[in-house]
Amino acid sequence: MSNVLLTGCSSGFGELAALTFADRGHTVIATMRTPGKSAAINDRPEIHQLALDVTSTDSVNAAVAAAIELVGRIDVVVNNAGVESFGAVHLFSDAEVQWQFDTNVTGVVRVVRAVVPHMLEQGGGAIVNVGSVAGRVGTPYGGMYAATKHAVEALTEAMHFELSHRGIRVTVVEPGQFPTQLNANSGHAAAMAAAPAEVERYQRYRAAQKSLVSGDPADPQLVADAIYTAATERPGVLRHPVGADADLVLGAKASLSFEDFDSTMRTVLNWHE
Repeated sequence: MSNVLLTGCSSGFGELAALTFADRGHTVIATMRTPGKSAAINDRPEIHQLALDVTSTDSVNAAVAAAIELVGRIDVVVNNAGVESFGAVHLFSDAEVQWQFDTNVTGVVRVVRAVVPHMLEQGGGAIVNVGSVAGRVGTPYGGMYAATKHAVEALTEAMHFELSHRGIRVTVVEPGQFPTQLNANSGHAAAMAAAPAEVERYQRYRAAQKSLVSGDPADPQLVADAIYTAATERPGVLRHPVGADADLVLGAKASLSFEDFDSTMRTVLNWHE
């Protein structure tokens, strides 16, 4: 069994993944900015909780050092912490851009910078980055979030080439649309409030996007299971798309020119603008 450190465990995929690893007998270090925030994890005394803010190098280094002291070694790291904000790209302020990139991209770099030397010294490990289908497809009004997740894709590929020969597996999980706290906590570029036409168009697009998945909302546990598979399978694959919409969109994009993909998706979404 492995010692697993996860970021962003107060809710959503991180919380579910922490519980999934614990259910399957692994030693879990669940990290979040405010330990104790997850009632489900609080009910599991065998799960260790540590404070970790991915936007702070000092916080990341302290949490990783504390985890190693606590359990001896870290075999698996799951980079799950993330934030999301919607809006037309040209309406984002410098501060809003920085906020998303600092958490979703630089936060990943801070964590891997802290854990990779430890993994190299112990002879290997696994790093799972939680990306998004948005990391492979730029979506209207989700461009800034997609940009951060495209960056996570690039980091994952690069680290695969840099570390796989030294025993560290690096993979990325790419969820489609799932009902999680990330959606509930997502924000918007402040300048959207002064652009009602953009807001109306964005709302039409979001309604059309949700139509890609019919029936009941997809179960977020599917993503937790994919994270577990990515961390434990041998030899494994680099990318793990999750969800019917992810399969649909990524399959279409892989098989079509961008122009044909554009036309197809507008037809599927009935979004001809």
